[in-house]
Amino acid sequence: MLVVDAANVVGSRPDGWWRDRAGAARRLVDAIVAAVTGGALDPPVVVVLEGAARAGVAAGPVTTSVTVVHAPGAGDDAIVAATADAIAAAPAPGVVRVVTADRALRARVVALGAGCVGPGWLRDRT
Repeated sequence: MLVVDAANVVGSRPDGWWRDRAGAARRLVDAIVAAVTGGALDPPVVVVLEGAARAGVAAGPVTTSVTVVHAPGAGDDAIVAATADAIAAAPAPGVVRVVTADRALRARVVALGAGCVGPGWLRDRT
């Protein structure tokens, strides 16, 4: 299972995303769906959106393999909650990974038992 810090991934590339946060979120989710469909990413994937990016994709299942979560407040707190839920539902330890470069967030999810990969790892697969 993969939990994606969408703000961190989108913000990792200076491509003008700040002019259209909702559009950037939509493009990221579309790329993730395509990567799952094409076999480049293993499902399930949870994408956490915060702030203005939430307007880009409705919360809930996008496909049977990709789900969007809207953070009601701090995105990091929603990512930690999604990670805890994923770990509780995981069939084996060590199968949940979080995509982020945020050091404080990494520390929080690693303490729960998740692994971490950076935005470049995801970008290489989408």
